[in-house]
Amino acid sequence: MGEIPHKIHSEAERLRTELDHHNYCYYVLDRPEVTDADYDRLMRRLMELEAEYPGLVTPESPTQRVGAEPLEAFGTVEHTMPMLSLSNADDIGAIAEWFTQMHNHLGRDSPITVAAEPKLDGLAVELVYENGVLTVGSTRGDGRVGENVTSNL
Repeated sequence: MGEIPHKIHSEAERLRTELDHHNYCYYVLDRPEVTDADYDRLMRRLMELEAEYPGLVTPESPTQRVGAEPLEAFGTVEHTMPMLSLSNADDIGAIAEWFTQMHNHLGRDSPITVAAEPKLDGLAVELVYENGVLTVGSTRGDGRVGENVTSNL
């Protein structure tokens, strides 16, 4: 593998900082500063660097997270099942790879039923109904734990 060139390490750190800033603007401030396409371009570049230099990958990297940490202002809710992401799959090959990853993640070879719809920019939520009554609503958060927004819903 060898040592990571300083120029590459610096670029990866700059991309992480920039992506963290844009995540904060989008998820916390609700004021994105860049288009989805520009954000995706930055993320793809970081993913390329981390694929070429695996030593760059850290648990804190934006490439290792879905969504954002839940805000402290809301209580948290653990999802009944993980709220996963297609990770910006934009062609049939990427979608096929996602299905393969889901089969591996779920540990099964049987067909997976999914629902898909056009992406609308907004908030993903899990709604839990018991006997036809909404009992808990939560944001996607980090995919495992989200913000309890039941009272807002």
